Amino acid sequence: MRGRAGSEQEQRQVTSIVPAHAGPGPVRAPEDGRAGSLGDGSGGAGEPAPLAPRARLFPSLAAVYRAQLSRARVARIPLLFVATFQSVGIMVLMRGVVDGGSEARAVVAGSSVLVVAFVALNLLAQYFGQLRAGGGLDHYATLPVPPAAVVLGAAGAYASFTVPGTIVTAVTGSVLFGLPLTHLWVLVAVIPLSGAALSGLGAALGLLAPRQELATLLGQLGMSAALLLGVLPADRLPAPVGWARDLLPSTYGVEALSRSFDARPDWAVVALDLAVCAVVGLLSLAVATWAYRRAAVR
Repeated sequence: MRGRAGSEQEQRQVTSIVPAHAGPGPVRAPEDGRAGSLGDGSGGAGEPAPLAPRARLFPSLAAVYRAQLSRARVARIPLLFVATFQSVGIMVLMRGVVDGGSEARAVVAGSSVLVVAFVALNLLAQYFGQLRAGGGLDHYATLPVPPAAVVLGAAGAYASFTVPGTIVTAVTGSVLFGLPLTHLWVLVAVIPLSGAALSGLGAALGLLAPRQELATLLGQLGMSAALLLGVLPADRLPAPVGWARDLLPSTYGVEALSRSFDARPDWAVVALDLAVCAVVGLLSLAVATWAYRRAAVR
Protein backbone atom coordinates (compact mmCIF):
# COMPACT_ATOMS: atom_id res chain seq x y z
CA MET A 1 0.00 0.00 0.00
CA ARG A 2 2.80 2.40 0.85
CA GLY A 3 4.48 1.61 -2.47
CA ARG A 4 1.34 2.41 -4.44
CA ALA A 5 0.77 5.64 -2.52
CA GLY A 6 4.36 6.73 -3.18
CA SER A 7 4.08 5.95 -6.89
CA GLU A 8 0.91 8.00 -7.26
CA GLN A 9 2.52 10.92 -5.42
CA GLU A 10 5.55 10.85 -7.80
CA GLN A 11 3.23 10.84 -10.84
CA ARG A 12 1.38 13.91 -9.51
CA GLN A 13 4.70 15.71 -8.99
CA VAL A 14 5.90 14.95 -12.53
CA THR A 15 2.58 16.05 -13.99
CA SER A 16 2.65 19.30 -12.05
CA ILE A 17 5.91 20.46 -13.69
CA VAL A 18 4.69 19.98 -17.31
CA PRO A 19 3.36 23.29 -18.76
CA ALA A 20 -0.35 23.43 -19.14
CA HIS A 21 -0.07 24.51 -22.84
CA ALA A 22 2.08 21.52 -23.88
CA GLY A 23 -0.89 19.70 -25.33
CA PRO A 24 -1.85 19.52 -29.02
CA GLY A 25 -3.57 22.90 -28.91
CA PRO A 26 -2.28 26.14 -30.49
CA VAL A 27 1.09 27.42 -29.37
CA ARG A 28 2.95 30.67 -29.91
CA ALA A 29 6.25 30.53 -31.75
CA PRO A 30 8.97 32.41 -29.90
CA GLU A 31 10.53 33.75 -33.15
CA ASP A 32 7.69 35.83 -34.50
CA GLY A 33 4.93 35.46 -31.94
CA ARG A 34 2.50 33.80 -34.39
CA ALA A 35 0.21 31.09 -33.19
CA GLY A 36 0.87 27.61 -34.57
CA SER A 37 0.06 23.98 -33.90
CA LEU A 38 2.40 21.18 -32.93
CA GLY A 39 3.09 18.80 -35.76
CA ASP A 40 1.91 21.06 -38.59
CA GLY A 41 5.37 22.47 -39.43
CA SER A 42 4.40 26.14 -39.09
CA GLY A 43 6.79 28.18 -37.05
CA GLY A 44 9.34 25.39 -36.79
CA ALA A 45 12.95 26.42 -36.62
CA GLY A 46 13.97 23.90 -39.31
CA GLU A 47 11.57 25.14 -42.00
CA PRO A 48 13.25 26.87 -45.01
CA ALA A 49 12.37 30.49 -45.66
CA PRO A 50 10.08 31.07 -48.68
CA LEU A 51 11.78 32.20 -51.89
CA ALA A 52 11.41 35.79 -53.01
CA PRO A 53 8.99 36.36 -55.90
CA ARG A 54 10.47 36.44 -59.39
CA ALA A 55 11.28 39.91 -60.66
CA ARG A 56 8.67 41.44 -62.93
CA LEU A 57 9.38 42.24 -66.56
CA PHE A 58 9.31 46.04 -66.59
CA PRO A 59 11.41 46.68 -63.44
CA SER A 60 13.91 44.09 -64.68
CA LEU A 61 13.92 45.67 -68.12
CA ALA A 62 14.62 49.10 -66.65
CA ALA A 63 17.47 47.73 -64.51
CA VAL A 64 19.12 45.91 -67.43
CA TYR A 65 18.67 48.95 -69.67
CA ARG A 66 20.38 51.29 -67.18
CA ALA A 67 23.21 48.83 -66.61
CA GLN A 68 23.82 48.37 -70.33
CA LEU A 69 23.56 52.11 -70.97
CA SER A 70 26.15 52.97 -68.33
CA ARG A 71 28.43 50.13 -69.44
CA ALA A 72 28.43 51.01 -73.13
CA ARG A 73 28.40 54.79 -72.79
CA VAL A 74 32.15 55.25 -72.97
CA ALA A 75 32.94 52.39 -75.36
CA ARG A 76 30.18 53.07 -77.91
CA ILE A 77 30.44 56.85 -78.33
CA PRO A 78 33.52 56.63 -80.62
CA LEU A 79 31.77 53.93 -82.66
CA LEU A 80 28.69 56.11 -82.93
CA PHE A 81 30.87 58.89 -84.30
CA VAL A 82 32.27 56.44 -86.86
CA ALA A 83 28.75 55.36 -87.87
CA THR A 84 27.62 58.97 -88.30
CA PHE A 85 30.75 59.94 -90.23
CA GLN A 86 30.30 56.90 -92.46
CA SER A 87 26.68 57.77 -93.31
CA VAL A 88 27.49 61.43 -93.97
CA GLY A 89 30.41 60.37 -96.19
CA ILE A 90 28.12 58.11 -98.22
CA MET A 91 25.72 61.00 -98.80
CA VAL A 92 28.57 63.26 -99.90
CA LEU A 93 29.68 60.62 -102.40
CA MET A 94 26.15 60.10 -103.69
CA ARG A 95 25.70 63.86 -104.08
CA GLY A 96 27.88 63.70 -107.16
CA VAL A 97 25.60 61.06 -108.72
CA VAL A 98 22.11 61.98 -107.49
CA ASP A 99 20.72 65.47 -108.01
CA GLY A 100 17.33 65.29 -106.34
CA GLY A 101 13.88 63.80 -106.52
CA SER A 102 12.99 60.35 -105.20
CA GLU A 103 16.58 59.19 -105.47
CA ALA A 104 17.80 61.92 -103.13
CA ARG A 105 15.07 61.06 -100.64
CA ALA A 106 16.07 57.40 -100.74
CA VAL A 107 19.76 58.24 -100.19
CA VAL A 108 19.08 60.47 -97.18
CA ALA A 109 16.58 58.06 -95.60
CA GLY A 110 18.79 55.03 -96.18
CA SER A 111 21.88 56.76 -94.83
CA SER A 112 20.01 57.88 -91.71
CA VAL A 113 18.73 54.38 -90.92
CA LEU A 114 22.21 53.02 -91.67
CA VAL A 115 23.39 54.57 -88.41
CA VAL A 116 20.80 52.44 -86.61
CA ALA A 117 21.94 49.35 -88.51
CA PHE A 118 25.59 49.93 -87.66
CA VAL A 119 24.99 50.15 -83.91
CA ALA A 120 21.83 48.12 -83.29
CA LEU A 121 22.54 45.28 -85.72
CA ASN A 122 26.29 45.06 -86.18
CA LEU A 123 27.52 45.94 -82.69
CA LEU A 124 24.76 44.05 -80.90
CA ALA A 125 25.50 40.89 -82.88
CA GLN A 126 29.16 41.22 -81.87
CA TYR A 127 28.21 41.86 -78.23
CA PHE A 128 25.99 38.82 -77.84
CA GLY A 129 28.46 36.67 -79.76
CA GLN A 130 31.21 37.73 -77.38
CA LEU A 131 28.89 37.25 -74.39
CA ARG A 132 28.09 33.72 -75.44
CA ALA A 133 31.69 32.79 -76.24
CA GLY A 134 33.05 34.22 -72.98
CA GLY A 135 30.45 32.63 -70.70
CA GLY A 136 28.76 35.92 -69.89
CA LEU A 137 25.35 34.38 -70.46
CA ASP A 138 25.89 32.29 -67.33
CA HIS A 139 25.89 35.49 -65.29
CA TYR A 140 22.59 36.65 -66.74
CA ALA A 141 21.10 33.15 -66.35
CA THR A 142 21.66 33.30 -62.58
CA LEU A 143 19.78 36.58 -62.24
CA PRO A 144 16.07 36.32 -61.29
CA VAL A 145 14.99 38.30 -64.34
CA PRO A 146 12.95 37.17 -67.34
CA PRO A 147 14.94 36.39 -70.49
CA ALA A 148 12.95 39.00 -72.40
CA ALA A 149 14.24 41.70 -70.01
CA VAL A 150 17.86 40.86 -70.86
CA VAL A 151 17.28 40.96 -74.62
CA LEU A 152 15.04 44.04 -74.58
CA GLY A 153 17.28 45.92 -72.15
CA ALA A 154 20.42 45.36 -74.21
CA ALA A 155 18.59 46.09 -77.47
CA GLY A 156 17.08 49.28 -76.09
CA ALA A 157 20.43 50.50 -74.77
CA TYR A 158 22.20 49.96 -78.08
CA ALA A 159 19.34 51.50 -80.04
CA SER A 160 19.41 54.57 -77.80
CA PHE A 161 22.96 55.37 -78.92
CA THR A 162 21.73 55.78 -82.48
CA VAL A 163 19.47 58.76 -81.76
CA PRO A 164 22.04 61.60 -82.03
CA GLY A 165 23.78 60.17 -85.08
CA THR A 166 20.52 59.50 -86.93
CA ILE A 167 19.27 63.02 -86.32
CA VAL A 168 22.58 64.59 -87.40
CA THR A 169 22.65 62.45 -90.56
CA ALA A 170 19.05 63.25 -91.51
CA VAL A 171 19.50 67.00 -91.01
CA THR A 172 22.83 67.04 -92.86
CA GLY A 173 21.40 65.05 -95.76
CA SER A 174 18.32 67.26 -96.00
CA VAL A 175 20.50 70.35 -96.24
CA LEU A 176 22.90 68.69 -98.66
CA PHE A 177 20.18 67.59 -101.09
CA GLY A 178 17.80 70.49 -100.52
CA LEU A 179 15.06 68.42 -98.89
CA PRO A 180 12.48 69.95 -96.53
CA LEU A 181 13.05 69.63 -92.78
CA THR A 182 9.38 70.09 -91.93
CA HIS A 183 8.49 66.45 -91.35
CA LEU A 184 11.65 65.17 -89.75
CA TRP A 185 9.63 64.60 -86.59
CA VAL A 186 8.87 61.21 -88.18
CA LEU A 187 12.25 60.16 -86.78
CA VAL A 188 10.53 59.95 -83.39
CA ALA A 189 8.81 56.81 -84.68
CA VAL A 190 11.37 55.63 -87.24
CA ILE A 191 14.32 55.41 -84.82
CA PRO A 192 12.73 53.22 -82.10
CA LEU A 193 10.84 50.97 -84.54
CA SER A 194 13.82 50.46 -86.85
CA GLY A 195 16.05 50.10 -83.80
CA ALA A 196 13.80 47.39 -82.34
CA ALA A 197 13.70 45.45 -85.60
CA LEU A 198 17.45 45.67 -86.22
CA SER A 199 18.37 45.09 -82.56
CA GLY A 200 16.29 41.93 -82.45
CA LEU A 201 17.94 40.71 -85.64
CA GLY A 202 21.42 41.54 -84.33
CA ALA A 203 20.81 39.83 -80.99
CA ALA A 204 19.44 36.73 -82.72
CA LEU A 205 22.46 36.54 -85.03
CA GLY A 206 24.88 36.87 -82.11
CA LEU A 207 23.09 34.27 -79.98
CA LEU A 208 22.53 31.71 -82.72
CA ALA A 209 26.02 31.88 -84.21
CA PRO A 210 28.08 28.88 -83.02
CA ARG A 211 31.29 30.95 -82.87
CA GLN A 212 32.11 34.53 -81.98
CA GLU A 213 33.87 35.14 -85.29
CA LEU A 214 30.78 34.00 -87.18
CA ALA A 215 28.60 36.38 -85.15
CA THR A 216 30.91 39.24 -86.12
CA LEU A 217 30.76 38.21 -89.77
CA LEU A 218 26.95 37.99 -89.74
CA GLY A 219 26.72 41.43 -88.13
CA GLN A 220 28.96 42.91 -90.81
CA LEU A 221 26.93 41.25 -93.57
CA GLY A 222 23.70 42.57 -92.08
CA MET A 223 25.03 46.10 -91.98
CA SER A 224 26.28 45.79 -95.56
CA ALA A 225 22.83 44.63 -96.64
CA ALA A 226 21.29 47.65 -94.91
CA LEU A 227 23.79 49.85 -96.75
CA LEU A 228 23.27 48.45 -100.23
CA LEU A 229 19.54 47.80 -100.04
CA GLY A 230 18.64 50.91 -98.07
CA VAL A 231 20.73 53.65 -99.63
CA LEU A 232 20.35 52.67 -103.28
CA PRO A 233 17.03 53.72 -104.87
CA ALA A 234 14.56 50.82 -105.02
CA ASP A 235 13.56 51.40 -108.64
CA ARG A 236 17.16 50.84 -109.79
CA LEU A 237 17.53 47.45 -108.14
CA PRO A 238 16.97 44.15 -110.01
CA ALA A 239 13.81 42.26 -109.12
CA PRO A 240 15.48 39.50 -107.02
CA VAL A 241 17.44 42.11 -105.09
CA GLY A 242 14.21 44.05 -104.57
CA TRP A 243 12.64 40.98 -102.99
CA ALA A 244 15.58 40.72 -100.60
CA ARG A 245 15.10 44.40 -99.81
CA ASP A 246 11.50 43.72 -98.79
CA LEU A 247 12.73 41.11 -96.29
CA LEU A 248 15.18 43.48 -94.59
CA PRO A 249 13.64 44.87 -91.36
CA SER A 250 15.02 48.37 -91.85
CA THR A 251 13.42 48.77 -95.29
CA TYR A 252 10.09 49.92 -93.92
CA GLY A 253 11.69 52.53 -91.69
CA VAL A 254 13.60 53.81 -94.73
CA GLU A 255 10.41 53.96 -96.77
CA ALA A 256 8.52 55.83 -94.05
CA LEU A 257 11.29 58.42 -93.69
CA SER A 258 11.68 58.75 -97.45
CA ARG A 259 7.96 59.45 -97.95
CA SER A 260 8.05 62.13 -95.26
CA PHE A 261 10.27 64.28 -97.51
CA ASP A 262 7.43 64.74 -100.01
CA ALA A 263 5.72 68.11 -100.17
CA ARG A 264 2.44 66.41 -99.23
CA PRO A 265 3.26 63.05 -97.65
CA ASP A 266 0.74 60.23 -97.83
CA TRP A 267 0.46 59.70 -94.10
CA ALA A 268 -1.63 56.57 -94.48
CA VAL A 269 1.19 54.87 -96.37
CA VAL A 270 3.74 56.20 -93.87
CA ALA A 271 1.70 54.78 -91.00
CA LEU A 272 1.45 51.45 -92.83
CA ASP A 273 5.22 51.30 -93.26
CA LEU A 274 5.73 52.07 -89.58
CA ALA A 275 3.16 49.43 -88.60
CA VAL A 276 4.98 46.80 -90.67
CA CYS A 277 8.25 47.89 -89.07
CA ALA A 278 6.69 47.49 -85.62
CA VAL A 279 5.42 43.98 -86.39
CA VAL A 280 8.81 42.96 -87.76
CA GLY A 281 10.42 44.41 -84.64
CA LEU A 282 8.19 42.35 -82.34
CA LEU A 283 8.92 39.19 -84.32
CA SER A 284 12.67 39.77 -84.34
CA LEU A 285 12.74 40.48 -80.59
CA ALA A 286 10.69 37.34 -79.96
CA VAL A 287 13.19 35.30 -81.98
CA ALA A 288 16.06 36.93 -80.05
CA THR A 289 14.40 36.01 -76.73
CA TRP A 290 14.02 32.40 -77.87
CA ALA A 291 17.64 32.38 -78.99
CA TYR A 292 18.71 33.70 -75.58
CA ARG A 293 16.84 30.92 -73.78
CA ARG A 294 18.37 28.37 -76.13
CA ALA A 295 21.90 29.69 -75.63
CA ALA A 296 21.59 30.14 -71.86
CA VAL A 297 20.68 26.50 -71.13
CA ARG A 298 23.56 25.06 -73.16
